Order: sequence, then structure tokens, then C-alpha cells
Amino acid sequence: MSKPSVLFVCVHNAGRSQMAAGFMRELGQGRVEVLSAGSAPKDSINPVAVAAMAEVGIDIANNTPKILTPEAVQASDAVITMGCGDACPYYPGKRYEDWVLDDPAGQGIESVRVIRDEIRERVEKLLAELLA
Repeated sequence: MSKPSVLFVCVHNAGRSQMAAGFMRELGQGRVEVLSAGSAPKDSINPVAVAAMAEVGIDIANNTPKILTPEAVQASDAVITMGCGDACPYYPGKRYEDWVLDDPAGQGIESVRVIRDEIRERVEKLLAELLA
């Protein structure tokens, strides 16, 4: 059986989608293919998101924001968007979810921890559904 694949998308691919991908890689333990991308990627990962993830033992410091491509969407079983609006291409037969989460950009570590913990809960639920 092939592994399910998940694409996490936000605008800058610097915070929310990177944290979600980090959790999915860690919690999925190789059972899920994980991609992340942004409709308008930044040059680097949000340092506060990196710090918040490091607190829970997940290193996303060396990740690089990537541009969202139609190929990435086509290669994924589930596409999880986080505030990228109409920039995400739609393909029939894919599972789409839009997670409404605050953008960690410009926020302090306390706020980002709350976002991180909410992302973790959602990733755990999604992982359970993908592997069911």
C-alpha cells in the first residue's frame, strides 16, 4: 500500500505550514509523505515558529519555504490550507481542509505556542484519519 501524502499550504510557507509539516513528519514516523508550500513564500522560516517547535523537540530550522506548484497538489492525497485563499489550485478527488489559524508572523513566542499547540491537535486528528 502506498503512503498517504499531505500538502500543507499557507501564504509564506514560513510558519503555520512548516509547523504542521514538522508535526506530521514527527508524529507520522515515515508513514505519511509530507509536503509544504506557500503561494508567496518568504526567504526563510519564521524564527519564532522555529523556536516554538524546538521547545517540543522538533527542528524545522533548516527547512526552506517553497513555492506552491500544481504538481505538489496533484501528488497529494490531502491538501491542508491555512489562509492561502484562492491561490490554492483545486483538483477533483483530493481531500481539502482549510484550517483557520492565526498567522504567527510578527507575533511573540507566547502567541505562537498557542498556534503551535492547535496545529499539533489538528495534525494528530488528520494523521489518525489518514492511517485509519
